[in-house]
Amino acid sequence: MLSDLSVLAGDLVWPIAFALAWVAGELGHRWTALPRISLYGAVGFALGSTQLGWLPRAESGSLMQLANVAFGLILFEFGYRINLRWLVINRWLTATGLMEAAATFIAVYYVATLFDAPMLTALLLASLSMSTSPAAIMRVVNEQRSTGQVTERVLHLAAINCVLAVFAFKVIVGFWTFHASGSIWSAVSNSLVELAASVLLGTAMGVALPALLRTFGRLTRDVTLGFAIGVIVLVALAQVLRCSPLLGALAFGIVARYRRVVLNPTQRNFGVLGDLLGIVLFVFVAATLEWQRVQAGIGLALALIGCRFVVKVVIVTALAQVSGTSWRKGVLTGMALTPISVFVILLLEHSRFLGIDLLDQLAPLAAATLMLDLVGPVIAQRALIMVGESIDTKVKTDAA
Repeated sequence: MLSDLSVLAGDLVWPIAFALAWVAGELGHRWTALPRISLYGAVGFALGSTQLGWLPRAESGSLMQLANVAFGLILFEFGYRINLRWLVINRWLTATGLMEAAATFIAVYYVATLFDAPMLTALLLASLSMSTSPAAIMRVVNEQRSTGQVTERVLHLAAINCVLAVFAFKVIVGFWTFHASGSIWSAVSNSLVELAASVLLGTAMGVALPALLRTFGRLTRDVTLGFAIGVIVLVALAQVLRCSPLLGALAFGIVARYRRVVLNPTQRNFGVLGDLLGIVLFVFVAATLEWQRVQAGIGLALALIGCRFVVKVVIVTALAQVSGTSWRKGVLTGMALTPISVFVILLLEHSRFLGIDLLDQLAPLAAATLMLDLVGPVIAQRALIMVGESIDTKVKTDAA
């Protein structure tokens, strides 16, 4: 009887944790106006196995699958917002993304070496620091119902950051994995094959699913449901084929946009399904962080956060006017690129799924991830409010 109760209690811990996170998110957002995802992350970390010990180690395959599906839904919606034509027309915006990512890589690598980090660790920290979390950006944008020039710039710059970060990370991990052969080309080519396969998988889904929906004649009714199922299938296929579900879902969204299939605007975040899986995602990611790793890397983490923040703001601001906006909007765009956590952790967890465990070598990243999991969405939210693109700001302006 007691053993049955302990098994039942073990099965309930994650659902109860998700419920607590939801309550904390709703009440905390109402009382403080903080982004819900920051509060979800705080609950997940507090209940983690090395903190309060409520949750077991977050290594469950089913939970990892749910987290990937949740992130896939966000990345699809994120990709759906990306206008590749704008990046071609406004080449200075594209150049801003490339230069800002490259400068972040170089600056973070230099700072890491100053702290005597091994070369591999410094390279991995630099590659992951280039990224901006699409999950955090999309949730903040949707929660604030933000629209405008800065919002669109943040989305497009974050997309460039993520693609470059995945590429650099895969090349570095590939080189580390295949260094015994002494062939840099082997490392690069294996990474390129994986990335190309991920993009092709997402592209194929982006072409096939709209065609299927047209055949059903459901383009005005069940589009959101169809795309949600498509993302679930895509993530499962990517796991089986050992591709990146992150790039696959992003490519799926971008291609679906150009197949002229319109998402129902009322289904922001994929409706109730997306909101539920969003809680699972942010609680799961925060629960993977361990306090011991956070403590071990706190010094370098603070240096990396400061370095990354300054570089992104300076580069985006310096190129603001030539790319068609004001310096003030450039500063706020750079600030809004602060979130990093979910993208980085799921990329590392995906590497662990492939048999490469890097979390033990990247203690500074655990500390930086925790801090930016809590603070990053708040900075992004404040930047959008300050620029006047949040719906609450617009309402107040119109009332005045």
